[in-house]
Amino acid sequence: MRIRTTTAAIAAVLAFAVVGCSSGNDSDSKADTAPSSAAEASSGADDRVTTADDSGAGKETVLPPEPTGAERDAVLAAVRDVNGNLTHDEDKAIDAARNQCAALDGGAANADHTAAQRFSYDGITLTDDDGSHINIGLRKTLCPAS
Repeated sequence: MRIRTTTAAIAAVLAFAVVGCSSGNDSDSKADTAPSSAAEASSGADDRVTTADDSGAGKETVLPPEPTGAERDAVLAAVRDVNGNLTHDEDKAIDAARNQCAALDGGAANADHTAAQRFSYDGITLTDDDGSHINIGLRKTLCPAS
């Protein structure tokens, strides 16, 4: 009986030590390296994205700067016009819009389908026609054709 109790106590202490050590190290290292805000994450020199064209070669494009004020409102309104549920998480919608602009400027092969896929999140599924409307809205706001 004494051996079982001792063995159980040792096993519990070892399990606690292993769990305690591993979770403490993970949270410290992530806290030291992760940016504390979206602004810090995007404050690098350039936000560059590599997109592939039909030939398979990659083309590097730069994400447009994160919109603020009236420009941000206009982008969100363009996305909301397609589906009002897409802007419940405004930051997610803005990130998707910036990435879609990079795809548009990078010459994406099927930009409407790409937009539909990029904005299909949180249980919302868009069609290629919806993607076309998003691209039209983005061209009028965040990333006019050059």
